[in-house]
Amino acid sequence: MNLSEYIPFTAALINLVLTCFITSRGLRATGSKVYCIWGLSLLIWNFGTFMMFEVQTPDQALFWARFLQVGVIFLPVTLAHLCLLIGHIRVPRLFFLAYAIDFVLVAGNFGDFVVKSVHYVGYAYYSVAGPGFWVLVSTYALPSIVVVLLIRKRKTLSPMHARRLTNMVIAAVAMIIFGTNDSLPILGRYEYPLIHMKIFPFGSAAAIFYGIIVGHSVLQDHLLDIHVTLSEVAARVVRCLFLFIISLFLLLVATVVRPHAFTIFTFCSALVVLMLSAVIASIFFPRIFGGGGDKTERRILGDRFEYHDQVQAFIQNVRTYPEPEFLFEELDDVLNNTMRVRGCHIILLDDATRSFMLYHAYPPQPRVNLPEMQINSPVFRYFQQKHGHFLCCNPAYVPPRESPVEKAAREQLRPFATEFCFPFYSGEDLVGMLLLGPKVNKDLFTPHDLRLLGQLASNLGLMLNQVRLRNQLQVAHEQDLLGRMSGGLAHDLNNLLTPVQTLLQLFSEGVMDQEGMDQLLPVALRNLETVRTYVNEALFFSRTSALNGRAAGLEETVRDAVALVTTSAEKKGVEFLFNPEVEAVVEMDAVLIKRLLCNLLSNAVDASPAGSYVTVRLTTLPKTELGRDWFRLQVIDQGEGISAENLRRVFTPYFTTKNTGDGKRGFGLGLAIARKIVHLHGGNLSIASREKKGTTVQVDLPSKLNSSQNPANASAQLSARRETSEVAA
Repeated sequence: MNLSEYIPFTAALINLVLTCFITSRGLRATGSKVYCIWGLSLLIWNFGTFMMFEVQTPDQALFWARFLQVGVIFLPVTLAHLCLLIGHIRVPRLFFLAYAIDFVLVAGNFGDFVVKSVHYVGYAYYSVAGPGFWVLVSTYALPSIVVVLLIRKRKTLSPMHARRLTNMVIAAVAMIIFGTNDSLPILGRYEYPLIHMKIFPFGSAAAIFYGIIVGHSVLQDHLLDIHVTLSEVAARVVRCLFLFIISLFLLLVATVVRPHAFTIFTFCSALVVLMLSAVIASIFFPRIFGGGGDKTERRILGDRFEYHDQVQAFIQNVRTYPEPEFLFEELDDVLNNTMRVRGCHIILLDDATRSFMLYHAYPPQPRVNLPEMQINSPVFRYFQQKHGHFLCCNPAYVPPRESPVEKAAREQLRPFATEFCFPFYSGEDLVGMLLLGPKVNKDLFTPHDLRLLGQLASNLGLMLNQVRLRNQLQVAHEQDLLGRMSGGLAHDLNNLLTPVQTLLQLFSEGVMDQEGMDQLLPVALRNLETVRTYVNEALFFSRTSALNGRAAGLEETVRDAVALVTTSAEKKGVEFLFNPEVEAVVEMDAVLIKRLLCNLLSNAVDASPAGSYVTVRLTTLPKTELGRDWFRLQVIDQGEGISAENLRRVFTPYFTTKNTGDGKRGFGLGLAIARKIVHLHGGNLSIASREKKGTTVQVDLPSKLNSSQNPANASAQLSARRETSEVAA
């Protein structure tokens, strides 16, 4: 057995192994199916060529000549189809006409249409072309046309994708050149023109190389498919496969040195023993493939990104950052300087406004609300329905059959130039998203990239959610501290009762004269009124108020509060404007909400100049939760506004711009009490104001209370309601 016989046998063996391995990565994909046909075609062609060296009679040679032509018939069309798929070029419908022509040629191959006879050339049999063989030769124009398309396409692609197309161009050109070379003897030409040398069958030898090139390109295309990953077992198979190829070539060299030392049995036995030894050793001694650099291995396995270890280290430290600002600085550095991502956006649910906002961006952008982001918007519906770990927005990653909601979600994120979207969850609720742009060098994200980014998004979401919970706990702690402080201050205010006590003692001892009465009685009455109001406000914080939550119309409660404050507003010449846009049914404690509104309306009247208006608005918020709605109540005045310095302190207990308190205004507890009432209902209160521009107080309330906000017991509830009723009276 000489070298000419080993070449097609080796090509058949290599392509058999490649076909089995690559198609095992996922036969459902169109690329895998086409490659399976391509690999089997190479196998049939090369094995038939090998048998043409082995047969002894013309009849046997004719059978194998027609057998190998079945593989040759499908090679041009399947290679052109693979090139289009890897180049992400749309396959035209007319392309499948070429497959129909191939099946016609296969049918004609059973007779004399493609191969009419065989011819012995001294060392092997060659086919003699029939009329259909010229049709087969013409199909080689198809990969030639596709090569031109690939060359044009690669100019617009990322470097990594362009390298895959370059490999496919090399493979297609090699198949065209060497396939034409092997076709010359079939067409009756046995010598090269001009040089008059006998034609050597380079096609089988070239099939080894362009079979490997095409297989590697298809494997890389699979690995860049976000739905396909290369497991550790598969990676070990790739290593063993390359060891197999190296061993095969070394055995071929041995057959050249000692051509008569090998038979087909000894050749295959040596190869099988070597491969079994390598597989067994790799199982029991996994480090047998270790040592040295792994640059070549990374290129082979498609994992060429040395930044993975740096990203993994950052992921492990995400939860250790004390504040989001420090975390975002490191995140920008990792994403933009290490992974070379062009930009990123972080969108979070703002508890204060109950809307989604752009919380962080790189390159830097101002924080803005995103009214289009709602619970019923396409992006949220996609994650609710699919429960996916990410949403791919680049068409290069999109599977052939995308759902309508996925397409709509991708369209919604188009303004952000997003490559991938990773969700942040709090329980089952979606509370934010991480949007990543493309890489600076236009390379695609690999499955390992996506695994790392998925872990990063998960840890980042947990960290940001912990910050939200910590802020809520901090507010609760402040309220608790405020309660203790209010209790102490209420105790101190008992000093105001000293004149009252003195007056009563003098009466009891019978020594009170008219002069003393005129001096002490007005002071005692004034102090009693002050103490009554101040103590009631302080006790509101020192006790845990239980809500009497019942569904009621919020607009009706607003009208009642407006009616209570109308008298004082008319004395100052201020009018109320209230035209609710919605019918808001809210589960609330009507007494507390009425007190809240009276407080806000009174503040607005105090701040408003004569002849102005206080506007009250009631609207519904975009839906961000499945189980309940949110409503927004705004009290807008046309007063002098609040300075930036005072605006930061308006919720601080006992902070007031008045020098002294009275029975109506209290001692700087009004807004603090208002905020606590809102928090007891699970809502949010915020104030926006500019000097000379007026003030807007905004209250967001949910339609339903959480279970933790239900009344603890009836006695505590009744006590709290009595106290607040007295203060509101």
